[in-house]
Amino acid sequence: MSILKPTALRGRCGDVTPGLLRELGVKAVLLDVDNTIAAYSSHEPAPGAVEWTRGLEEAGFRVVIVSNNYKKRVEAFAARFGLGCFCFAMKPLPFGYLRARRALGARCRECAIIGDQIFTDVVGANLCGMKSVLLEPMELEEGFTFRVRRYFERGLRARWGRTFPQGGAQNNE
Repeated sequence: MSILKPTALRGRCGDVTPGLLRELGVKAVLLDVDNTIAAYSSHEPAPGAVEWTRGLEEAGFRVVIVSNNYKKRVEAFAARFGLGCFCFAMKPLPFGYLRARRALGARCRECAIIGDQIFTDVVGANLCGMKSVLLEPMELEEGFTFRVRRYFERGLRARWGRTFPQGGAQNNE
């Protein structure tokens, strides 16, 4: 398996169902903020994101926010969603993922990160032995480093297609 390849691909967070997560053996969900549960430039959750997150919790999943963004932004979203959070997580380094895993009381293989970036969310999950669900970004970021990463992501996303077959589980190469 490539360190860059996600476990599953979906369009938006609402496309990630409890059934898919159960199929992947997931019990705990780590959520990115920007372009996952909110647009990068927005201070409001994406339409339906709060309800979707509550649905995951009602289905028995433990959920926490893990973001590279700063405390002020991340904590504001965590409060709106009623979730705990880990700010400035330094993804793709394992530190934030492992802290979240411990807080949720789950094994790495029982966790999935849901995010929009291959070089942070997916790579970090693969380094930790976690699952990953890669979403389409809601909007493109303006910074130079984001533009470079998105350039390289385009080719990978095109190669993989929009979703993986059979509910999203990947076939190991």
